[in-house]
Parts: sequence; structure tokens; C-alpha cells
Amino acid sequence: MSVGERLIRTRERAFIGRERQLGTFEAALAGDPQAPFTFYVYGPGGIGKSTLLRRMADRARAAGRPLVELDGRFVERDPADFERAADAFVSVPGTVLLVDSFEHCQWLESRLWHHFLPRAADDALVVLAGRHAPQPQWTADPAWSPLLHVTELEPFSEDQALSLLVAARIRPELRDPVLRFAGGNPLALSLAAASGSTGCAQEDIWAPSADVLRTLLAGLIGEVPTAAHRRALEVAAQARSTSEELLTTVLPEEDAHRLFSWLRDLPFMESTHRGLHPHDAARETLAADLRWRAPNAFEAMRRRLADEYLRLLREAPDEQVWTVTDELFHLFREGKTLARLRTWSREDEVHDRPLHPDDLDAVLRMAEETEGPASAELVRYWARRQPQAFSVYRLVNTGRIVAFTARLALSAPADPEDLATDPVVAAAWQHTEATAPVSPGEHIGVSRFSVYPERYQVPSRVIDLSSSRAQAESARARGRAYGFAVYRDAETWAERVKGTLADTGARPRVGAYTYGLFSVDWRRIPVEAWLQSFISTTEEPVSPGPSPISRSLFDRAVREALAHWRDAGAFAACALLRSRLAADFGDPVAELRALLRRSVDDLAQDPRGVRAREALAAGYFSGAPTQEAAARRLGLPYGTYRRHLRQGLDLLCEDLWQQELDGPRAR
Repeated sequence: MSVGERLIRTRERAFIGRERQLGTFEAALAGDPQAPFTFYVYGPGGIGKSTLLRRMADRARAAGRPLVELDGRFVERDPADFERAADAFVSVPGTVLLVDSFEHCQWLESRLWHHFLPRAADDALVVLAGRHAPQPQWTADPAWSPLLHVTELEPFSEDQALSLLVAARIRPELRDPVLRFAGGNPLALSLAAASGSTGCAQEDIWAPSADVLRTLLAGLIGEVPTAAHRRALEVAAQARSTSEELLTTVLPEEDAHRLFSWLRDLPFMESTHRGLHPHDAARETLAADLRWRAPNAFEAMRRRLADEYLRLLREAPDEQVWTVTDELFHLFREGKTLARLRTWSREDEVHDRPLHPDDLDAVLRMAEETEGPASAELVRYWARRQPQAFSVYRLVNTGRIVAFTARLALSAPADPEDLATDPVVAAAWQHTEATAPVSPGEHIGVSRFSVYPERYQVPSRVIDLSSSRAQAESARARGRAYGFAVYRDAETWAERVKGTLADTGARPRVGAYTYGLFSVDWRRIPVEAWLQSFISTTEEPVSPGPSPISRSLFDRAVREALAHWRDAGAFAACALLRSRLAADFGDPVAELRALLRRSVDDLAQDPRGVRAREALAAGYFSGAPTQEAAARRLGLPYGTYRRHLRQGLDLLCEDLWQQELDGPRAR
């Protein structure tokens, strides 16, 4: 067997997937009159375009076809040079023309389909492969419709990716981290497999090497024009979705419109109604590269994004806040607590909508299927009492209803009919009476139902999104005393929510099933402080009791106190009151407010702090409803205002931290 034959055999054994594309191409090779004449394959770097072209070339050779193989990177800017190189395509019957890296000669596209391809010799075929989709004028041309076959290559499925790792003899304990990193991208999988098969001891946790990252950045992303473009990529790598507004906020010195337009045109970016999502392999490669190359910059960017999400949670209009905690938690998804509770899989991507009367039959059917007829009757009861509490979830790709949830808001005192009807709600009220009764004017929130028959009560996107809405509602609601979550597999969920929700010990029964009830008292720990406990990678959750406080938690407590300045109840529960700074205050709330005002005013004693002091006063003390409004009040562009505000917060936290260490300055 010749070397060429051995290479073909090896490639064939190693080739995974793409059966549909190869099947259509083989039909064309066999002379099927219904088969296309032009095959256009596109997708991001590393998705397997060149590998597919090599397999097509092997099949064409096996069929005895003459081949012309060109690489767009080396095509001259003169169309005549291309036509000379591809001359056999128009002069030799049966020739197969394959052009790889077509994005580098995309300028030829119009000339090809208008002038060159129509001159093809009998039985000729052409395959073009590049990063960009074909021109819409070409695909919309009715004359070309039966002749043109366009394919966007998708990442490998989990089964296909696993097959590649098994074939590469990657040890079982390394497969999951490699799969998480590579995200189904064939190039990332292959490089990760190569490094993982040789470079890890049994006890090591696999991580991509610098060489792997460098190769992937070149293959997946290509050349980055400027440092500003690289920073925009780094934002997109960490943020779950990237909008132009987010870029404006976290990169205030840059031209966000220009950077966002550039990001949107990258072949590995997906555009959704929330913003831009990089393909998984590109995201993980960029994030891993930044973490390895500049760990402090990685953490600084993550903290800047987290601060922006917490600001949105406090200040954005209601319609914008429901997924903010989803975005926040995605930044810190490697944390142990979040890994137990949430999943960021795109395989069951869903969107939620309010309950419509036409949805009720499907909702009741799902409830009876998973929780029995008694629970279905309770769903009917609450859908009549609080229809606005229900969300219905549909798969993004098909629109099929797959799940529903209900988050009840119940005012004190408890309604006797609710207590008599729903044992779970009755148990929640009994817990409040036994621990810290809810006063008139306050209310409790109960995430009462979470029904996804295909993934019942296991971490899923449905539970993620419902939790995000519940947390946003708790952050915005006035007078919410308690939050409750309900899970049927109480022992499993008790372990998952440990450190975030308290197990009440109540186990109410509905029909044939028993449920666990878990709670948090929002009067003891504000929602923002509770969220901070999830995104801390090294510290213990914020405690509602008095204790020493670390510098990072102290800085968060200062920001929390300012954020709740105009809400007397929330300010009175802020974590800063449990610091040494306020330990000796006779009237802690009033004296802390006075200290904060003085410390902000004192910033103006330093010329560097004049604008910082103005930004803090306008943003927190002036009554401006949003930071955008505060910027307008000062007559500043929003990006400039945010820069002064960040400087002010840094200076204020530093000053107050010194007072925390040394004691408040005498007045």
C-alpha cells in the first residue's frame, strides 16, 4: 500500500460525523441528476471545513475524478490568476474543484457565480469552504436554487465529541474537562486530546497548555486588529451575552459601536435577542488564554462585569432584570455552589413566557404526569388565583412547550383558603410563625412549582431561569420577608442548596408525594449580599451575624450600603453595619449614614477626587432614579460618568477601610 493510500485509510478511520454532507456529495459524484453542482460549506475556524474537504477529495479520487485543489490564502488578487489555476474545471469533463479558506478570496464570489462557474465542463463539481456565508443574492437566485447546496457546519454533538476522545485514548477522568473546554469544536477537541493524552499525570486536573491555547487562538479567531478589539473579545469570552451597552459600560474609553460591529461579524459569534454569544470553543479558549496570560486582568474584568450586573439588578427597568442573575452567575460558573445548582447547557435552551389561557391544558397535563392529580388540582387553583405567577417554557428551536414554573407572592396575614387548600403553602406560613412572623404589609415569595417532565427536578435551564426571575423579584420587591423553594427530592436538594437556603425541616405531603421546603429570611440578609456569597471564589458566604470582615467583602458592603441609601429598611440590614467601623455607634443606622456622607464629601479635598465626589453624590444621594439620569444631571457622557463613579468608589472604599482598621476619625 502506498503512503497516499495509507493516509487515506487513516483519515477515513479517524473521520467523525458529517454523513449528510458526504452523502450528498457522493450522490453528485455518482451522476445523480437531482444532486447539486456547487457545494458551499462555511463555519468558524476549527469547525472541520478543511477536514471535510480532504474527505471529499479522497472520495473524488476514489471515483476517478480529476481534481483541482486551491487554498484561498494563496490566491492572487487578479481574477485571471484564479481562472488559470482552475482551468481544468472549464476544460476537462468531470473535474472537481475544491477551494479551501475561501474567506481569503471572498472578493471573487460575485465573479464566480456570474461568470466563471456557468462555464464549467460537463459533469464538473465545485466545493467552496470558508468562514463566511455566501452572498444572499446568490442563495436567493432562483436559477441557482437547484444547483447550490449551502451547509453551515455545526459543532460535534456530545456523542461525536466523546467518540473522538475515545479514539484518541483520552483517559475517562479527563474526558469531561476536555469536553467542557472544547465545546464540540473539532480543532479544539483534537488539540486538547493530543495534549491530554501525553501531558497529564493520573492525579492532574486537565487544563489546556499555552501551546494549545496559542494554536487555538490562531485557528479559531485569527488576527485581532488592536488591543481594544482584544479587550472586546475578552468581555465576550466572560459575559454570557454581550450587547453594545455592556461594552460601553465596561470599556468606557473605547468606541463600543465599532467594537460591537466587529464582534458581530466574527464567524464564531451567534447573534440572539440578548446579544452576542461566541461558540463554546472560542469562548473557553479566550477565557483560558486571558486567565493564563494575565490573571489579574481576568479577575478585574470579571469583577467589572459583576458590578455592572448588580447595578442593573438595582436600577434597570423591570423588563431588563429577569435574567441579570443568570448573567452574573455565568461569570462564576466554576464555583462549587453554582456547579451544584445550575447548568449552562445550550442543548435544552428555552425561553419563558407568561401563562396564556390556551397553555393551561398542557400545564395541567405536565403537572399530572410528574406530580399526580392532586398536584394538578393545586396548579389549577393557583392559576386561577395568581395567573401572573406562572411562566411557560418553550424550546427555542421548535417552540414546543416543555415546562412551567410558578412563583407565588403571598401577603400577610395568610389567606385561610390558601392554608386549607395547599399543604406546601400552609407549611411555609407555619415556618414563618415559628421563626420570625411576617408583619402586615410584608409578604413571602414561594417558588411553588417547577415542572419539566423530561428533566424533572434536576438542574436544568428551566430551573436556572426560574431561579433568576425569583432572585430578581426578591431584589426589586418591597416588603418581601421570606423566600421559599420547594423540591420533591428533599435530601438531594438539601445538599445542593447547602449554604444558600435553609432546610426548614417541613415535609408537606400532596397526593402520593412528599416535598421539602427551603427558605431564606430576606430581612436578615439583603438579596445583593446573598448573591455576593455565590460569586465569591475564596470566601465564606456573607453571614447575618457580627464578625470580622475581609477587604473584598468590606468593599462590597460599602457598595451595598450606597445602593440601598434611599431604602431605609434595606439600609438598616446592610452588611456594613456589622463591620468594626460601626461597632461603637450608639445609633448605628443614623451614624453610618452621616459617616458615609462625610467620607464622600471629604474626597473633594483632593483635586483627584472632585469629580469622583460629584459622581457619587449624584448617583446615590441626589435622588436620581438611575445612573444614566445622574450622568445627565452632571452634564456628562455616560461612559465618562461611570469612570468617575468607579474612581470615587475605589477612593471611598480605601478611605473607609483605613477607618475600619484604625477606627473612625474624630470630628
